Amino acid sequence: MPCLNEAETIGICVEKAIRFIERHQIAGEVLIADNGSTDGSQEIAVALGARVVSIPEKGYGAALLGGIAHARGDYCVMGDADDSYDFDSLQFFLAELRNGADLVMGNRFRGGIGEGAMPWLHRYLGNPVLSFIGRLFFKVPVGDFHCGLRGFNTERIRALRLLTTGMEFASEMVVKCSLAGYRIREVPTTLKKDGRSRAPHLRTWRDGWRHLKFLLMYSPRWLYFIPGGVLILVGFLSSALLFIAPLKVGAVVFDLNTFVIACFSIIVGVQVMTIGATARQYAALNGLLPWSERTMMLERLFSTDRMSVYALALILLGLIAVILGFASWAQHDFGDLGSSRVPRVVIAGLTLSVIGFQILFSGFLIGILRIPLSSHKTSSRQQ
Repeated sequence: MPCLNEAETIGICVEKAIRFIERHQIAGEVLIADNGSTDGSQEIAVALGARVVSIPEKGYGAALLGGIAHARGDYCVMGDADDSYDFDSLQFFLAELRNGADLVMGNRFRGGIGEGAMPWLHRYLGNPVLSFIGRLFFKVPVGDFHCGLRGFNTERIRALRLLTTGMEFASEMVVKCSLAGYRIREVPTTLKKDGRSRAPHLRTWRDGWRHLKFLLMYSPRWLYFIPGGVLILVGFLSSALLFIAPLKVGAVVFDLNTFVIACFSIIVGVQVMTIGATARQYAALNGLLPWSERTMMLERLFSTDRMSVYALALILLGLIAVILGFASWAQHDFGDLGSSRVPRVVIAGLTLSVIGFQILFSGFLIGILRIPLSSHKTSSRQQ
C-alpha cells in the first residue's frame, strides 16, 4: 500500500489485509510504502504487523515502485490505504494469478461503486473515456483502466522497468503489460467512500491530463501516424481535384486559396509522420517501446539513406515544377497571368520542395539519434 499521511485509515487497511492472509493461509506480508508521512502512519502500521519501507522520492508511482522493489512475495496486490478497497475479498485476484495471469485488474464498475465513492466527473467522463482510449490504443481487455486495486506477478512487473512517478503509473503498468504481451485478466471489485476526512491526493484535471498524455506518448500510431495520414490524404485529394480546375459546390467556389490550404495540409501531415517515425524508433532503441515488425519496417523505410533519396527526388521535382511555372509566367512578360494554372504549378512545386527538405533533415535526425546507441550495442556485443 502506498501511504502518505493516512493515519485515519491505515490501521483498518492493514488489519483487513492481514485477516485475508491468515484466513486463506497465505505465506505473505503487508508492506507499506511510506512516502514521507508526518502523522504517525508508519507507527500505526508497524504496531499492527505490517512492514514499512521509506520511499523518499515523492509521488504515487514512486511509492509503488519502491514498494514493488522491496516486495518479497511471488505475487503482489497493490491498493490504496484509504479504506476504499475491499482487502477482505482478494481471493479472485489470487486465483487468477495462480492460474498464470501476469496482471489482474479490478473493475469497480462491474463490482459496484458505493454512494459518494467516486466523483461524478470521474465516474461518467474521466474514467470511461480514458479506459476507452486505453482499449482502443493498446487493445487491452480492461474496462476500468485506472482501478487502484490490482494484483501482479512481482518479477514480471519488475522486468518491465516502469518509470513514471506520478498518478500515470497506473496507466504505465497496464500499457507496458499489454505491449510486452503479458496475460491480463480482470475481476469485479467494489469501491466504497474512503474513510479520510481530508481531500484525496488525486487532482482531477492535472492527473487526468497526465494519464492521457502518457497514453498518447506510448502510442505513436494514434499520436502521429493516423493524424498525419489523414492530413496527407485529405490534402492530396483536395489538391489533386483543385489542381485541374476550380471546384464549385452549390454557390461556393473552391479555388486557389483552398488549393494552398490543401498543400499546407500535406506539408503538416508529412511533418507529423516523420516526427512519428523518429519518435517510434527512438522509443524502441531506448527500450521504452518494444520492437515489432512495424518498427522494423519503419527502420527500413525511414533510414537516413532512404530518406535522403526520397528527399532529393522530391526537391528535384519541386524545382522543375517551379521553373516550369516561372517559364510560363515569363511568356506573359511577368504580367497578369489571366489564369490560376501557373500559381498552382508553382505552389505544387514549392510544396514538394518543402516536403523534401523536411524529409531530408528528419532523416539525418534519425541517423544522429542512432549513433550513440548503435556504438553502445556494438561495444556490448564485443564484450
